[in-house]
Amino acid sequence: MSAGSETPAVPPPPAGEKIAPVNVAEEIKSCFLDYSMSVIISRALPDVRDGLKPSQRRILYAMYELGVLPNRKHVKCAKIVGETMGNYHPHGDQAIYPTLVHMAQPWSMREVLVDGQGNFGSVEGDPPASMRYTEARLAPLGALLMEDMDKDTVDFVPNYDDTRMEPSVFPAAFPNLLVNGGTGIAVGMATNIPPHNLGEVIDAVCAQIDNPDISVEELMRYLPGPDFPTGCMVCGLEGIRQYFETGRGTLKVRGRVGVETLKGGREQIVITEIPFGVNRAALVERIAELVNQKTPGLADITAIRDESDENTRIVLEIKRDAVPKVIINNLYQLTQLETTFAVNMLAIDRGRPRTLTLKQALACYIEHRREVVLRRTRFELRRAEARAEILEGYLIALANLDEFIRIIRHSRTREEARVKLLAFEWTRAQIEAWRVHLRDEARLVNGRYALSEAQVDAILELRLYQLTGLEIDKVTAEYQQLLERIRDLRDILAREERVLEIIKTELRSVKERYATPRRTELVPDAGAMAIEDLVANEPVIITLTHAGLIKRTDLSQYRAQRRGGKGVIGATPRENASPEGEATDFIEHLFAASTHDYLMFFTNTGRVYVERVLEIPEMRRDARGRSIANVLELRPEETISALIRIPSRTDAARQDVTWEQPGYLFFATRRGTVKKTALVEFANVRKGGIIAITIEPGDTVIDVEWTTGQDEVMLITRQGMSIRFAEEEVRPMGRVAAGVRGILLEEGDEVVSLAVVRPEATLLVVGENGVGKRTPFDEYRAQSRGGKGIITMNTTERTGGVVGALAVRDQDQLMLITARGQMIRIPVKDVRVAGRNTQGVKLIDLEEGDRLQAVAPVISEAQEDDVADQAAGASR
Repeated sequence: MSAGSETPAVPPPPAGEKIAPVNVAEEIKSCFLDYSMSVIISRALPDVRDGLKPSQRRILYAMYELGVLPNRKHVKCAKIVGETMGNYHPHGDQAIYPTLVHMAQPWSMREVLVDGQGNFGSVEGDPPASMRYTEARLAPLGALLMEDMDKDTVDFVPNYDDTRMEPSVFPAAFPNLLVNGGTGIAVGMATNIPPHNLGEVIDAVCAQIDNPDISVEELMRYLPGPDFPTGCMVCGLEGIRQYFETGRGTLKVRGRVGVETLKGGREQIVITEIPFGVNRAALVERIAELVNQKTPGLADITAIRDESDENTRIVLEIKRDAVPKVIINNLYQLTQLETTFAVNMLAIDRGRPRTLTLKQALACYIEHRREVVLRRTRFELRRAEARAEILEGYLIALANLDEFIRIIRHSRTREEARVKLLAFEWTRAQIEAWRVHLRDEARLVNGRYALSEAQVDAILELRLYQLTGLEIDKVTAEYQQLLERIRDLRDILAREERVLEIIKTELRSVKERYATPRRTELVPDAGAMAIEDLVANEPVIITLTHAGLIKRTDLSQYRAQRRGGKGVIGATPRENASPEGEATDFIEHLFAASTHDYLMFFTNTGRVYVERVLEIPEMRRDARGRSIANVLELRPEETISALIRIPSRTDAARQDVTWEQPGYLFFATRRGTVKKTALVEFANVRKGGIIAITIEPGDTVIDVEWTTGQDEVMLITRQGMSIRFAEEEVRPMGRVAAGVRGILLEEGDEVVSLAVVRPEATLLVVGENGVGKRTPFDEYRAQSRGGKGIITMNTTERTGGVVGALAVRDQDQLMLITARGQMIRIPVKDVRVAGRNTQGVKLIDLEEGDRLQAVAPVISEAQEDDVADQAAGASR
């Protein structure tokens, strides 16, 4: 347009139309907000009350109207989709059929709402068959969502074309939002709610009803965390607690992997569960791709087989010398065998999107069910009162039968008879006789009973057979039952506690019928590798030699022998030997444990290291072992003086509470110093160890025991002296404390053993020449800490110096270890009980130049069987 030209005028609007100027930016903003709210409210987000999106609700309601209930035959999915699309959800079958399929897939829904028949896809991502081939009906829990919907329990709204009415929400007899979770992407917001176990959610609802102020910690006793339909493991409980408290959190989800041993000792890795939402075929393809690329950490995989049917089983063959734990750790890091689930508990609450905590989600469901129960009760009360009114009219007619028949016979029309009956008046005697049957005194108007129009109509409809005596009795009985029912329904409406009790009763009934065991295991996050999940909890023996070689050996490789036998070789000593024929290495420590336990290694210098038993190298009975330096970061001057097994413990939420167990660690040194420190002080031991007790120069730690704090302890010296005193005489001290005097030693003497007094046990004392005895603890009187003590063994050349002392029971067994590695396992009951000032009997035949080095307890064969059974049960 040239400069100075005029703007053309806007043509006038056609006749009868009006044009109004608008701001384009404001109009776009308004339209987009309307679109956004439509997507949020009517498409993408579930309702907090029934846990359903509108599309899911409409499909289920269409199935309900079609009558495809759990006890009916399946119908074609095409019919269901067509009914839904034509009546309630006009968005095309491409939106409806996938939603229907999703509600029927057991790997997508924790509790399926639709019972599908035919090809509904697979966890590998295979698509379902066309809807003209598949069939479906409501699953029991899907029908349960709509239970009592015909009793005015929920509001109905017009459908999209105002030709029908559809429910705005379902009564929801179980908390579907938490049970099945849900995902959805709206405009500017998204929801991602994990599924949970039906029985646990119901328990949590009942707990919150009983105690509305219940804390999240207490709720987690009932609902510890999510329960995915594919099983798998959730590692780390902090993410669970976080989304329970805030509505948002992140979960680390891992597949379940095991190691199988084949013939010939070869091993293979087996994946039996995959994380929720992971495509199994894509996972196998990704592993194969990484193996072909010779990715470090996965190069030891030689073959991959997918042996899955309805259950997952992916087999990875590995090289003979490969370490399965390393491969599994790399699989978690490099593939979708480990995923994260970002929780965002966003749902529609009272027409608005809202991020919900666990307590808020439960409270919303409880309030919804409360409203459902109240509305259902009012509906049933109205129906019961209407029926009672009719029966009341029948009884009035029967009580005045002759008069009513006369009125009807003398009436020319039905309407005339109706008017006369409405005006019927009773005598005072009749009113007083009938008063006991009245439900409502208001019916007595101006001295007469006022029949209602409904009662008069029912009287005029009476049939002749209903005038028989038997029918009269049935009417009377039904009327009395209705009166009781009406009183009960009014009581429900009047008392809040009854409403809540009904909610709990109905939920518990659902749990009893439909709850299934938990599939997902919740484990503490132990870092990159939760190895204990791959190792069976089995009994083992830990051995540590004088030269620092450690190993764990299956307990079954040892056999019991009678006292005085030659024993078996427990460890091969070093090839070089001293001129006297004595091996330069020998087994110095032996300990019985289970693979999931913790071992505390106390050194001669007063430091402590903590390691899981399953981290100790596993070797054969006659193997030499591996250097302790490859397991612990020991300092050059350190040797192991004591081992203590700390059994692993978890609480109801499966959190590791091992170090929260009660008790103390009681220390004894060679110079007679003692100290006790609470176990909880050792909860965070670094890989490089920490100080457990401060040792004076020239002294060393000789033993550590786990005590209760009220025990009595004994110190036994090499020259056969002992002292017994109460543990309470030693006050609790911190880790770095040096301790106090436990026994006053003679010149040249030293403490060799620390024993805890057990009333049902005896004290076993063993000399280095293989002589030993048992003495009851009663023979040792209690003394004050710090004295010289009394004799416990008369040491001579025949016995040699005392090498060890233990508190033992008749059912226990002992392991005797010589300097040359000879070992013998004997029952304690074969060792004679003798007085404290005696020498004892021979326990083992020693070869010339050999001597007894140590004695240690070992669990009996009966205990081995019990532990093995428990470990086998736990592994299953």
